[in-house]
Amino acid sequence: MIEQKKIIAPEKVACEVCFKEIPLSEATSVKATDYIVYYCGLECYDQWKKQKDQKESPASVDKD
Repeated sequence: MIEQKKIIAPEKVACEVCFKEIPLSEATSVKATDYIVYYCGLECYDQWKKQKDQKESPASVDKD
């Protein structure tokens, strides 16, 4: 009798920017302050980085 092996689906994570589900083995990850975020590619990482930088930079306000 031939023994069949079970096929195991790869663990998937969601891209932090576009929420596309990607295999964990293909995801690009960055350690943030208290957690790890995943990206499907460099375009999403760049977009996330720009949004993060805009939130962190103080808005310039003119005072009279």
